[in-house]
Amino acid sequence: MNPNDVVITGIGIVSSLGLGADAHWNALTQPEPKPVVDTERFNPFTVHPLPEIDWSLQIPKRGDQRQMETWQRLGTYTAGLALEDAGIKDNEELCTSMDMIVAAGGGERDVEVDQGILDASLTRSDHGVLLNEKLTTELRPTLFLAQLSNLLAGNISIVHKVTGSSRTFMGEEGAGIAAIETAAARIRSGQSSHVLVGGAFQTEHPDMLLAYELAGFLQRDGWSPVWEREGRNGGGVITGSGAAFLVLESREHAEKRGAKPYAAISRIISDRSRRSSGALREKLEQMVLELAGSDPMLAISGASGAHVSTRTEKDVFDAKPNLAARGFGSLTGHLKEAQFPFAVALAALAVRNGQVYPPFAGAEPAFAEKPAAVLATAVGYNCFEGMGLITEA
Repeated sequence: MNPNDVVITGIGIVSSLGLGADAHWNALTQPEPKPVVDTERFNPFTVHPLPEIDWSLQIPKRGDQRQMETWQRLGTYTAGLALEDAGIKDNEELCTSMDMIVAAGGGERDVEVDQGILDASLTRSDHGVLLNEKLTTELRPTLFLAQLSNLLAGNISIVHKVTGSSRTFMGEEGAGIAAIETAAARIRSGQSSHVLVGGAFQTEHPDMLLAYELAGFLQRDGWSPVWEREGRNGGGVITGSGAAFLVLESREHAEKRGAKPYAAISRIISDRSRRSSGALREKLEQMVLELAGSDPMLAISGASGAHVSTRTEKDVFDAKPNLAARGFGSLTGHLKEAQFPFAVALAALAVRNGQVYPPFAGAEPAFAEKPAAVLATAVGYNCFEGMGLITEA
């Protein structure tokens, strides 16, 4: 054992399945876990909605809540769950010396203003004048500030007093992979002793769905497991609102404060392979070989359902009978920036509890081994892929 081993000491997760690590463990270890979906609000698209949340439990000041968009409240709330779970939340010394790495997208647009501009453009030809009018009457400076990706990290700093170094990554699933990878690397090198890392995604907003649909990624005909979406109407992705934050520490730092780790992050590999060639399959096969070998292993997959990336990942798993995949996106929806942190969190829960998850949905193989090591994956619906090996601490 190395004093700079990376251990997970706090988990905060939120999805349509519930709030916190215990709620998710209970939901996902049921004999037949069931998804929570909303097929009406964004018809013909399906989403996995947020559960009822009392924001004041982690964001006590109403003023702080009001100035945040939902995705910022969601991330700040979930970060609080992770800090609380790690026993750090009320320790000012640990919070002020804690580094933070956040995976974030842009903010939520004002849909009414956007619609007003589009409607007016249909009856006017002076579009330049129209935009200038709207800029001075409809678009206030605070609206632009709300789009800044690093505001999530800023709000976490304000609410939870996490005031060490701060980094924000953008880039969908790749941002979540890079955030965990960077946090682990900093701890191994001795640059950080404890890090808050994670991301949040709020899909229940028309502009969040628009980005997927413009490229034809969204599934249009109701819910189905991620592994069974090819051949259905649409591109295979069903999105969900959710967040995942982890507290990572060096083994030495955790032991000094008497924290009991969930698991350790042994290694993370990432890449950006072209989806239009066979490069993705080759890279995933290489990752699996390096991290999983030939031992029986549970794989917590962040498969999105997007046809090319999900089919390729499934083909790789099917060729490795020692691996039993669990596609949690069937039950939570695609969580974009939070996808890989969520996969790592679920893997850590399985290692800590010494128990496997039953098949989530679809034709997932049974697995009876005690999960001393679990593979966590996120193969981006459009680009970027990564895997991590989560082991006993």
